[in-house]
Amino acid sequence: MNRPVVVGVDGSPSSLVAAEHAARAALLRSRPLHLVHGYLHPLGYGVPLSPYDLGVPAPSEESRTMVERTAADLADRWPGLDVEARQVAGGPGATIVEESRRADLVVVGSRGLGGFAGLLLGSVGAQVAAHAHCPALVVRPDEQPIDTDAPVLVGVDGSASSRVAVGYGAAEAALRDVPLVLVHVGPLDGDRPLPDEIEEAQAAYQAESVRLLAEASSVVRAERPELVVREHPIRATGAARGLIEASGTASLLVVGTRGRHGFTGLLLGSVSQAAIQHAHCPVLVAHPYDPPR
Repeated sequence: MNRPVVVGVDGSPSSLVAAEHAARAALLRSRPLHLVHGYLHPLGYGVPLSPYDLGVPAPSEESRTMVERTAADLADRWPGLDVEARQVAGGPGATIVEESRRADLVVVGSRGLGGFAGLLLGSVGAQVAAHAHCPALVVRPDEQPIDTDAPVLVGVDGSASSRVAVGYGAAEAALRDVPLVLVHVGPLDGDRPLPDEIEEAQAAYQAESVRLLAEASSVVRAERPELVVREHPIRATGAARGLIEASGTASLLVVGTRGRHGFTGLLLGSVSQAAIQHAHCPVLVAHPYDPPR
């Protein structure tokens, strides 16, 4: 099955930046690019907005023009790109989540039309990042150009979701022909002298960090001996802050998920949620692939 790269577009600057990243990702993967516009109100979720309306509204001429123009522009600027554009009668977030069942990758901008300035990640981006059935790339409008030759960064903590993230990160680094940097975040050292038991605990933590990074890198090197892999233990006031600060020198940050058990609102852990809100580069949320339906 030739799964496409799917990107949600709504004509906003955020979605157009996402479409650029999706076009590059599709060419790197030799996959088709599908531009999808969910044109009902986000609360509509594909059903008629009025209970007395037995049909589904047709897309507007304005939205049709926007989607077609975006597709034509991408095809012109990315030679060899196979682009398909279509509109779906559904809420934007729900539409992209459903499309992700058959996708190789889904790409969303951080915020669509409207929204509050304080919400760095809009409702559509948050919905897709949490509930996609394949890897989800979250892109914010670039405050400064992203160095595409910079390494791919992956957070390592020994969990099952971080092992999935390391695998995706290695694949992305190989596609982009850049190094893979594995990061483990440990607590900051204090400036004051510490009791012996705290020093022993910190030494044990540092040893555990070295072990986790060594194990992760050995797996990657065994599977991809051509890939440059670096181990980078860092210290910060929290894993989220450490990854966000480190993302300033990366072309991509890859984070794990909680998996598909537990409460639906907690599919993304706090570190992953903070990363997609505040990272200085695009963030790939490493959802495992679901079988297509």
